Amino acid sequence: MAKYSQTSPYLSTPQNDINLGMFVPRTITAEADDQAYTIERTYAYRPDLLAFDLYGTPRLWWVFAQRNPDQIEDPIYDFKPGVTIQLPKPGNISKDLGV
Repeated sequence: MAKYSQTSPYLSTPQNDINLGMFVPRTITAEADDQAYTIERTYAYRPDLLAFDLYGTPRLWWVFAQRNPDQIEDPIYDFKPGVTIQLPKPGNISKDLGV
């Protein structure tokens, strides 16, 4: 049985020796101090690069889709220049995910 890291979107999903259960999304709390950000060409289709620059690890690439479900349905292909999203602050990520 796999043990998922604190940065994994699957950490809260139940599992057994054979497979994962129904996906249980991890909560990224919407805070008043989240910053609006318009995705630049530098980060086009690369949420991992933005996660690394903001949070110091590319493993948190999925946070943007969890925090912005109305703007990002597909975490890669909807991450395109010109889309405005809310960026959780590093302290809020630490609080929500325990990392």
